[in-house]
Amino acid sequence: MLESMTPADPLGEALHFLRMSGTFYCRSEFTAPWALALPPMDNCLMLHVVTAGACRLEVDGAAPSVLRTGDLALVPHGEGHVLSCGAGALPGQLFDLPRERVGDRYELLRHGGGGAATSMICAAVRFDHPAARRLLEALPRVIRVDAWESPEKEWLQSTLRLIVAEAQTLRAGGETVITRLADILVVQAIRSWMASDPAAGTGWLGALRDRQIGRAIALIHRDPGQNWSVASLAREVGMSRSAFAARFTQRVGEPAMQYVARWKMHAAEAWLRDEATPLAELAGRVGYESEASFSRAFKRFAGVSPGAIRRSAAP
Repeated sequence: MLESMTPADPLGEALHFLRMSGTFYCRSEFTAPWALALPPMDNCLMLHVVTAGACRLEVDGAAPSVLRTGDLALVPHGEGHVLSCGAGALPGQLFDLPRERVGDRYELLRHGGGGAATSMICAAVRFDHPAARRLLEALPRVIRVDAWESPEKEWLQSTLRLIVAEAQTLRAGGETVITRLADILVVQAIRSWMASDPAAGTGWLGALRDRQIGRAIALIHRDPGQNWSVASLAREVGMSRSAFAARFTQRVGEPAMQYVARWKMHAAEAWLRDEATPLAELAGRVGYESEASFSRAFKRFAGVSPGAIRRSAAP
């Protein structure tokens, strides 16, 4: 049995997949009155960290959030939103404003009327791993974390100070440092929401917290090439076949074998984008006996061939 190898924390393992695959940063220096409209960005999570001053964050249909020095906020679904000083200034459109390009993935934006200052680090982040996308789908429209009130306030404040220092000087390796630190802040913001919001106990996230269903999901994620069946998964988590099948469907929202089949294709897509592994070897990795059978199944799932995915991911 694989039970001894099963992670004790399936939710923690899902958070491990939150590795940023594409990030763009902007250091923003605003002076009142000011307002900035950010357009929708498909498949992006947006991160805002207030390093000095304060601002108002508004997403259509959601309650406005006031962010002060040390606060950070996530807009997980790439929705358009407005940052402002709250004084009714006409928003400038992000891509219409002059910006100083500092690096391949870093810009400096200065905007406003010359009054009280606010500075921020803003980022647009992509996560390509299927587990990351599934987790992000479960998040609310806005997550706000107060670094001064958080139980982890000491290291959060230290992390924010280091980001500010790196953003101001951009020494050699500064972009890499900011990327890694922002990665930590995103995960911490999500953990903070999960610890405080009852909604985190429902749906797929709730299933990960279920002692037995969470273990089954972790097994599927860890070994997509295994010839899983309802019976084998039930056996691994110590349940009867019928009880496991019913509970998996009820907690996850789809039958176990449908989840297994879809996860195989998601894992294959991630490997196609990240690796140059021959298709025949990749097919075996997700449990197919031949490249041809894998290619047919993948095209039914994704609508395009594995080769098309690989070509689209090439630099």
